[in-house]
Amino acid sequence: MTVSLLPLCAFVLALTPGLAAAEASQSMRIATYNLRYDSMPDNITVQQSLASLPDPLQQYTFFGKKGEQPWSTRRIKVWENLESEGVVLAGFQEALVRQVNDLAELLGDGWGWVVGVGRDDGVAAGEFSPIFYKKSDVTLVNNDSFWLSNTPDVPSKFPGAGSVRICTATHLILHSGGGEPVHFTYLNTHLDDQSDDQRRLGASMILTRARYEAWKTKGPVIVTGDFNSPATGTDSGAYQIITGQLPPVAINQTFADKYAVPKDVLKNFTMLDLKGQAPRPAVSGNFATYTGFDAPGDSSVYSRIDFVYGGSNGLWTSTAYKVGSSLTDDGVLASDHRPVFADITLH
Repeated sequence: MTVSLLPLCAFVLALTPGLAAAEASQSMRIATYNLRYDSMPDNITVQQSLASLPDPLQQYTFFGKKGEQPWSTRRIKVWENLESEGVVLAGFQEALVRQVNDLAELLGDGWGWVVGVGRDDGVAAGEFSPIFYKKSDVTLVNNDSFWLSNTPDVPSKFPGAGSVRICTATHLILHSGGGEPVHFTYLNTHLDDQSDDQRRLGASMILTRARYEAWKTKGPVIVTGDFNSPATGTDSGAYQIITGQLPPVAINQTFADKYAVPKDVLKNFTMLDLKGQAPRPAVSGNFATYTGFDAPGDSSVYSRIDFVYGGSNGLWTSTAYKVGSSLTDDGVLASDHRPVFADITLH
């Protein structure tokens, strides 16, 4: 006598929450990278930079170059970092229009991007916090931007801040492997380097938006960026707010109402630092993410201020974490920040 097990399997799945959903998981490598804005502009094209690359078999002068180099030199290093690390989703900071266009040209048609808006005018002026994604692995659903100020719907600077600050928000679908695609929310930002009050406000606004997305979408939420706020010390307010160690500060009421959640829903929602969530043997690379353009070995300004966070509502697993290097043997620093890479499985 032959007995079919299919009805039994269906019954077990029905009684086991999450078992069927566990099949809907997708993995990716995400990066956050402060590019350092194009402070030394020139007219050298991407193709000219590529044509001038040295023979890879020829030894060059070790550390022959020192200090900050033009973007036309640094951009090739940034591109190489992304391609060699197998990144499928990346959030950048300090990108001017030229830098966004250069990365789009270097990465090619296989990549899509969410430019967001220029922070200074809401169009193209000033720095962007753009998001790039590999189209074979990620699909964009929609996006928006908001200012980290007292008037988040219009280009504006928080009183006392050194610069206008913005956040790029996206809804994406990850379909990098077999199984069901996973919808998720991704926010990318750059908090102020001068005002601790602005950083605290920005962290509070992003936490509010992230909590709302966790409730509204019922999916994972990822945040990346240069927070200019280490985990400890006098400038750690933004980090401590977004990770739940300090309460949020008061934010624009219209923004708070727009992204409110029902009472007692995700009441203790925070963002978790993925470096602390990955298995210890899978955490590698450097500690500091900001190095400046000082000589190799000069750690006087080193700090860890660039992060990848996951929402405490879960639906993700942090499988590896790495702080890479921006320095190569020729002495060129691709940026005054190091790239941060995180391997994440979304459920």
